[in-house]
Amino acid sequence: MSKQLLVGIDMGTSALKVAVFDTAGKLQASATREYSLLTPANNIVETPPHIYMDAIKACFRAVAEKGVDTMAIAAIGFSAQSETLFFVDAEGRALRNAISWMDNRAVTQAKRMTEKFTDEYCYKKTGQVGFAPNWPATKVLWVKENEPEVFAKTAKILLIEDFIIFHLTGKYVASGAMLTSTEYWDITTKQYWGEMLDYLGITEDMLPQIRESGEAVGTILPEMANELGVGESVMICTGAMDNAMGAVGVGAVDPGVFSESIGSCLAVCVPTNGIHYDPNMLMPVHYYPIKDTYMMHTFTTGGMCLRWFRDHFCQMERAVAEIQGTDSYDMLTMEAATVPPGCDGLSFLPHMTGALAPDLNPNATGVFFGLNLNHKKAHFIRAIMESLGFLVKRNLDALSDMGIEVEEVRAFGGGSKSREWCQIKADILQKPICTTNVQEEAACLGAAILAGYAVGIFDDVKAACDSMIKIVGRYEPNPEHAAIYQKGYEKYKKLQDDLKEMFELNAGN
Repeated sequence: MSKQLLVGIDMGTSALKVAVFDTAGKLQASATREYSLLTPANNIVETPPHIYMDAIKACFRAVAEKGVDTMAIAAIGFSAQSETLFFVDAEGRALRNAISWMDNRAVTQAKRMTEKFTDEYCYKKTGQVGFAPNWPATKVLWVKENEPEVFAKTAKILLIEDFIIFHLTGKYVASGAMLTSTEYWDITTKQYWGEMLDYLGITEDMLPQIRESGEAVGTILPEMANELGVGESVMICTGAMDNAMGAVGVGAVDPGVFSESIGSCLAVCVPTNGIHYDPNMLMPVHYYPIKDTYMMHTFTTGGMCLRWFRDHFCQMERAVAEIQGTDSYDMLTMEAATVPPGCDGLSFLPHMTGALAPDLNPNATGVFFGLNLNHKKAHFIRAIMESLGFLVKRNLDALSDMGIEVEEVRAFGGGSKSREWCQIKADILQKPICTTNVQEEAACLGAAILAGYAVGIFDDVKAACDSMIKIVGRYEPNPEHAAIYQKGYEKYKKLQDDLKEMFELNAGN
């Protein structure tokens, strides 16, 4: 048992990561491949379908080159961006580019669904607070109405995990914890929502078989085993959405333990023992990777904002980091540390692809406010970092309004590597921020834990988390910064509310 290796594959928005762990949770090696999004027009975000398998193959070659015995791999699990959508033919070949979760093209379809079903009914059936253009159901309808030739040839409609599992096993399988935000999956029955399927003009045969997370789907196809350099007995297992997998990977499996991640997106998760609807309809309810467990979960563009700023305005930092062999984000956070809390009055709204719950607004955009001649590049960097702390606080407030109190915050993702950023969030939330022994690979670790459970290496997910995960960092809030950040938070909320009309006027431009 101790020599068996487990793999977690994290299929993110802008990069794919493969991480290999032993059964004690020790990282053996990891590899990452970035890819670019296609943004040909406003609200359109797509990816070429082949980039994901290409990245998986490249990452497996890379971990083998780092000395990992890939023939010792027992099982592979997945963590994935949950709403990215694929339309495939009868042979499983993609008929068009994948439509990213960040894509907002289906605004008209979302409005019609709201008129037909109402947001209240949507919330009760799916756990989602309304029919937003981000969700797969609206995009299925968009393709049906705008690309009828594609829709006519479509044999299966898949999420990214389903697409990759098919390539590895030849089977069409989906986990409920991935389907949870499609808006054609009924959270109360854990089955497809027949009423919605009828409205979309699709049948259950066009969708994958539903499984729980942490279930063994089947052994890898021989040809894929050869391409990845693994044994033909490797078991392919169901996972869940990346943010939930990250929560498992930092041990946030008990009610009241709050996880937040800043990667390409910012995500928050709080597991619950049952379905808890928000009377204010601000917080979505999702299915969690542990059977019969649910979670309050929201996400929006997060680290993508900082990446955008780095890529377009920080060429010098990138060049220096490349020469020194360091991380360009480390240089950015060092610059941010030169600016005082409150950012000398500069504020930022991080809604560069619209805002999701608890302030759902697909027309929202990114905004810098309060700019004056004293502000320098470092101020813009810190304003972005502070804005994401305010967004986490906004979610904590929404949970508190539901009677769900958070006792502990665990951070993971690329943002958790930054001591400055962790301290900013601790000061904004006035709660300790904890980091674990696995940060950037937390989602991969969560996927590996579930894969190990699926093949019988672990008897219990929680026990596996307790033994494999350790808290290695704790950032205590500085009470001297509480008033400064409370003022910044109030400004953040008011700016967001006051710009609603302007967001609407700007829509479509």
